[in-house]
Amino acid sequence: MATKIYTKTGDQGETSLFGGKRLPKSHLRIEAYGTVDELNSWIGLLQDSINLPEAVHQLQEVQDRLFTLGSNLASDPDKEMITPDIHEADVIRLEQAMDTMNVMLPPLKNFILPGGHPTVSYCHITRCVCRRAERLVVHLAQTEPVEPIIIRYLNRLSDYLFVLARAIAQALGVAEVVWRPRP
Repeated sequence: MATKIYTKTGDQGETSLFGGKRLPKSHLRIEAYGTVDELNSWIGLLQDSINLPEAVHQLQEVQDRLFTLGSNLASDPDKEMITPDIHEADVIRLEQAMDTMNVMLPPLKNFILPGGHPTVSYCHITRCVCRRAERLVVHLAQTEPVEPIIIRYLNRLSDYLFVLARAIAQALGVAEVVWRPRP
């Protein structure tokens, strides 16, 4: 017999953290890891939309790290639990990937607007969801324990996604959409 995915335990608007603690589904912790899950889905769409082998490999690693990060956020902070963790090396890998892409990109002289090609836009939407996840985790960290590396990773990931959007535009041969303020 197949395992049922529904439990009916959330029908009253609550959910459980790893460790058993129940929280309302509107709780900031739930919102934070739910947004990380949304980000992971956008990363998957982006990964499926590009034809840059190095970036696809990097995004697969990012998805794994986001799942790790989400499981950390979904764990009861009041219990001593062993959860997978993010390492400084994960942040460094994002930085190295950005440095590699930046060598091939023209210097950034203007603000760039999202657009120019659907895949570039997917990347910018993903970056915006990452920034939202980061804001929610920062907010959560003001009231509850959150590993500081989680915030650093999300911050660096949003930077990576910006550089990746530029690299995708270049690979596709489309011009970046430059912001030109009104005089």
